[in-house]
Amino acid sequence: MTMKILIINGHPDPLSYCAALTDAYSKGAAERGAEVQTIHLSRITFNPNLQFGFRQRTELEEDLLEAQRLIQWAEHLVFVYPTWWGSMPAVLKGFIDRIFLPGFAFKYRESSSLWDKLLKGRTAHLIVTMDTPSWYNRFIYRQAGHNVMKRNILSFCGIRPVRVTEIGPVKTSTPEKRAKWLERIRQLGSRLA
Repeated sequence: MTMKILIINGHPDPLSYCAALTDAYSKGAAERGAEVQTIHLSRITFNPNLQFGFRQRTELEEDLLEAQRLIQWAEHLVFVYPTWWGSMPAVLKGFIDRIFLPGFAFKYRESSSLWDKLLKGRTAHLIVTMDTPSWYNRFIYRQAGHNVMKRNILSFCGIRPVRVTEIGPVKTSTPEKRAKWLERIRQLGSRLA
């Protein structure tokens, strides 16, 4: 059976290393026969500000409607993004704010503090670049950014398990090291498909 994979590149720069990682994962998955769709947030048009919160509906732009369609289509979501200030870039947070809405990603139950997880049946993988060493992110920062994506966003909506692959430190890496990381990510895509 063919796996349906959606890759979301959350880096705002279309020439970023995250774009290369996205392409490597896509190539590996496609080589094994997966159906792969990709969203590069640097290439779509939307206002990342959920202006009224949930008080008043903010109409979705065409690109965000298409993104919701692709998320519903996908069995596995891959988010590729850098860690900036301990978390994701603003464009990725805005993307999530705008489309992971009540009625699409979750639904609060009437007169209850519980909710329904509307994106059940999907898994996810976070491929996160960092300039911070992994040990420092784990023991000092306690993987705060990873936990927000895994628990507070994806698991909240029913997406699980969520795996994390850290790439870094990128800033001090050599071209040879970056090439090895690209091959590692291509192999990840190939194994999942």
